[in-house]
Amino acid sequence: MRMTRKTEKSAGPSEAPRRKGFGLRGRMFVLFFFIPIVLILIASLLYMRQLNSLSSHLAQRSSDTVTKVTEEVVAQRGREVASQCKVYLITHPELKKAFFNYDLKFKRIAVQKIGVTGYTAIYETPGPDGIWRLWTDVNPNVVGIDTSTLKDSLGESFPGFWKIYTGVKGGRESQGYYKWRDPDGSLRDKFMVCIPIEGTNYVLAATAYLEEFTEAARFMQQSAAQFALKTRNIVIGILAGTLILIGFTVALYGYKLTERIRSLTYVADRISVGDLDAKVTGIASKDEIGELALAIKRMQESIRLAIKRMKERG
Repeated sequence: MRMTRKTEKSAGPSEAPRRKGFGLRGRMFVLFFFIPIVLILIASLLYMRQLNSLSSHLAQRSSDTVTKVTEEVVAQRGREVASQCKVYLITHPELKKAFFNYDLKFKRIAVQKIGVTGYTAIYETPGPDGIWRLWTDVNPNVVGIDTSTLKDSLGESFPGFWKIYTGVKGGRESQGYYKWRDPDGSLRDKFMVCIPIEGTNYVLAATAYLEEFTEAARFMQQSAAQFALKTRNIVIGILAGTLILIGFTVALYGYKLTERIRSLTYVADRISVGDLDAKVTGIASKDEIGELALAIKRMQESIRLAIKRMKERG
């Protein structure tokens, strides 16, 4: 039986028979695009989560450290003032408590500023009448009053204040936070240390808004949050750019590779039906596809030579 050369040529590679299934291009997409992107996304999310966690942790630790240091500064300042008051009272036994706030020398010692709005004051532990009285203060209108009457102005904040204020029973120091109502009606956290003045019935109270001292820590927290947000945006930008670059590269390379394979498949199919004039492309390529094209070209020449010999013999 003699083979004949088919002269009709197909219109293009699209006419080659196609096998159903997951093609090479789809596999390349999954292996070189989908899986790497999923891994990059997971790594980026973990990185951003750790960054936010680290940023928040450092900011919180810094804030806590600054707060503790500031509390100790206020307490130490109160102890120094209490010691000064003790010396003055010992050396001036004639000074009566009713004149504490009017003796300018003693008032300068007993009422000292702490920070911007903080200050120290002196009050007395209860005597037989059971009343806690204030004897020096920046506000002369409260000197000599029963401090339990502050409940009217402090309202719900009074129990916190009173717990610290009366916590000096037994000669121990007392400290903590309470809400203080400012002239504008707003409530803010205030820190107070109450230190008994040794050898007397008096107590030195040192109070201040710690936010005046922790402004730098709050600024650090804000800067850390902004840095984390900026870093997150950069990571998202890099991730988006990487996604586009990988997608474009895989799509372009996959398209070129599969087109070359489809072209060689088409040529092999044409040769299989006797079309020995089908042009084999890609021979110049230096990769495996080029080797495949060269092998198909050799097969085409071998078949052509075999047919020629058969004709010469026939």
